[in-house]
Amino acid sequence: MEIPEENKKKIFKVLFVLLIVLSVYFAVRIFSEIKKDSLLGENTQPATISFSGHGEVTAVPDIANIYFTITKDDKTVKGAQAGVAVIEKKALDLLKAKGVADKDIKTENASFYPKYEYRNAVCPPIPMGAGTAGVTVSPSSPYYCPSGKQVLIGYTASESITVKVRNTDNVGDIMQGLGTTGVSDLNGPNFAIDKEDTLKAEARKKAIDDAKQKAEVLAKDLGVRLGKITSFSESGNYPIMYAKSEMMSAGITPAAAPAEIPKGENTISSDVTITYEIR
Repeated sequence: MEIPEENKKKIFKVLFVLLIVLSVYFAVRIFSEIKKDSLLGENTQPATISFSGHGEVTAVPDIANIYFTITKDDKTVKGAQAGVAVIEKKALDLLKAKGVADKDIKTENASFYPKYEYRNAVCPPIPMGAGTAGVTVSPSSPYYCPSGKQVLIGYTASESITVKVRNTDNVGDIMQGLGTTGVSDLNGPNFAIDKEDTLKAEARKKAIDDAKQKAEVLAKDLGVRLGKITSFSESGNYPIMYAKSEMMSAGITPAAAPAEIPKGENTISSDVTITYEIR
């Protein structure tokens, strides 16, 4: 059955209108997606705000680190090393007598090196009247030639040792004792906290609480709401020693070290920065 020409025209008009409606619909959808993805230049990144916080924890040091070097000279390597060994034994016997465990005594470096001395060459005597620039030289008097050379005169052996003292009340006595054993360089004590992780975590928590408190106050003042945290960073967590020992600050020699050395307090600090989204 053939469709009348008039009906064909009506069907065509309906289809044409439907095509226009669908085209407009999809055009609106595409424009909306483009705008949403900021392809037209509109920035849709969420607004953020950052807050910093600081936290500190103090504690009395429970360990002390001492450093010393043993140096000995001799004409042979074996002799220099033997000299170091004699002093090292005295130092180790003293440390063990003071209750320092073997695990807390560590050799950091052991070495030896040759020692040289520059010597001018002595030339043979010359006859009287033959000296340079009219200088008369006695036939029995030697004179020095202008050039010389390096001469090996022996060897130096050296050993560096680090000691961790857990009973800090013994530090003064240990320093005094080591000063009498013949060690070359004696440095310390450097007071520290043996296990700082717990204190670091406590300082970090205080810093985070400080930053959160600032965030809540400022958000209220600005009339905004805080969203999720977008970033977090931390710095610090370094021990700060407020008090130095009298030996270190006053330059007292080991032999005159006090029996008790003030330990002071160490401070573990943490600084954090927290960034929030705001709505």
